[in-house]
Amino acid sequence: MKLIGQYDSPFVRRVGITLTLYGIAFEHLPWSTFGDADKIAPYNPLRRVPVLVFDDGVSVMDSGVIVELLDDMTSPRATLARQGADRRAMLRWCALAGGAADKGVSLVYEKAFRDGLPMWVDRCRAQVTDTLDLLDRERAAAGEWFGGTTMSHADLLTATVFRFISEALAGQFDLGRWPALVAHSEACEAMPAFRAIYQPYELAPPSD
Repeated sequence: MKLIGQYDSPFVRRVGITLTLYGIAFEHLPWSTFGDADKIAPYNPLRRVPVLVFDDGVSVMDSGVIVELLDDMTSPRATLARQGADRRAMLRWCALAGGAADKGVSLVYEKAFRDGLPMWVDRCRAQVTDTLDLLDRERAAAGEWFGGTTMSHADLLTATVFRFISEALAGQFDLGRWPALVAHSEACEAMPAFRAIYQPYELAPPSD
């Protein structure tokens, strides 16, 4: 298998950590969506990452779809997966965390590539803040992990997203506003798989 994308993306990192936790060997191709778009295009015409290239040559994109397939491959050892009502709750948390990340990316691009439309920037900031407020409250009430005694995909993605926001948007949010998410992030980042699958955030705009 080949995983395409850089680990400063919370979604690429999510897939890399999932592969690592599931004990699936893979080759990492740290291609940038800007500098390496032409390399990515044959595998994903959208030129977005992550892309996971399976051993039979099939390329799959979107981290949510990828981890679903990895769960199927490793069942019943897919410890990050959930079933029934627990699955619904997990997917809801994943959708919230992923949405916060998407709005965080929008803020990064607004700052990097144009002056930023104030109304749009304010809206994105409110979306990130309100979503993390909700996740922080529910994480504080959840106990050891989101919805259980073992880590799920919701825990993993929330941690990679929180790390991304703290680095890519450093100084733009008061992280102390979310003590439960800070503690959650620290607990996850201390795990060997999280330490192994990591890259400090650095925006590299395309050259002319």
